[in-house]
Amino acid sequence: MNTQLILDEYIENIIQIMTPYGSGTGFVIGDLIITNSHVVSGLKEVVISSKIIKRSIVSVIYDDPFYDLAFIRYTFQTPSKPFVLTDKIVQDGDSTIAIGHPYGLNYTATEGIVSRASRLQDDLEYIQIDAAINPGNSGGPLLNADGEVIGVNTFIIQNANNLGFSLPYFYVKEAIEKFQAQTSQAIIKCPSCKNLIDEKSIQKDYCPECGVKLEVAKLRRKGYKPTGATKLLEEILTALHVNVTLARRSQSSWRIDEGSARIEINYYENGIIIGDTKLCAIPSQNIDKVYDYLLQENEKFSYLQFSINENSIYLSYLIVDSSLTYTEGKTALERLIHYSNKYDDILINEFGAIKQKKDAED
Repeated sequence: MNTQLILDEYIENIIQIMTPYGSGTGFVIGDLIITNSHVVSGLKEVVISSKIIKRSIVSVIYDDPFYDLAFIRYTFQTPSKPFVLTDKIVQDGDSTIAIGHPYGLNYTATEGIVSRASRLQDDLEYIQIDAAINPGNSGGPLLNADGEVIGVNTFIIQNANNLGFSLPYFYVKEAIEKFQAQTSQAIIKCPSCKNLIDEKSIQKDYCPECGVKLEVAKLRRKGYKPTGATKLLEEILTALHVNVTLARRSQSSWRIDEGSARIEINYYENGIIIGDTKLCAIPSQNIDKVYDYLLQENEKFSYLQFSINENSIYLSYLIVDSSLTYTEGKTALERLIHYSNKYDDILINEFGAIKQKKDAED
């Protein structure tokens, strides 16, 4: 089993999924993206990206809290080497590869073995594995040595070493077949009676078949609604023609790419809001001229400030949430976005500053 070869061959099938509540992994099977229900967090829409998919808003069309499965529909380019669900029996000791985005470290593959092919947890069978999986791996594929999908990485036991559990392929196959037999493109599986419920038929968040309260239906109906300073920040960004759903990294973090600049906006628990751009690194020559230029430009600014941290040059805006207003916030962030894209070019082209490396779009 060559883990790197398998990763390289199938990487186009691996999806990163982002919501205001966190991020996880999904993977392509046929014309669906498969992931965990807990990854999509009860939302109708999430953001995805991959090696062949730009950051996009997509619809969650199936949510099954019982199997902890969700399906996403998106018109995407078919991967050059598509995943398939295995038809082989999984056995103890089989070699495995888990692929995902743990802690935002994209396209991480870990090797392991099947510690127990069938481990019963809450009336469901799971594949117990010793491959290292962490937050962010949820919803990603578990592969065998042939690169076939044998499960969906679903949960770990906290504070234990390499105790991971994957929902087996046969549950995934069953769920796909039952979903594809439906005509609706918005299905919730009742965790009590196990019926597939057309979301349109749900009244007051209760299952029309057995009457149980459907928490997922409630979450999908309510959606994500920011509050307080977070809401004000998103209103400002929207006024600046920023798609906040695509820009959002969490409930309190946003990223905006403008030209060659990448602007990060973070709202911290202590009430501080910082918008900043890591423009470039200081050059090894003519450093005094760079310092003089930055000091000179700082005198012209209102709201913004140049700074140097270690060897990197930043352009920043800082404010306390209680002082943030729509008018001043809009002016400041508009300037930050505009000047970030301007000054990185000036510093690189005129002063020999070093272009900042950026991670590929996640």
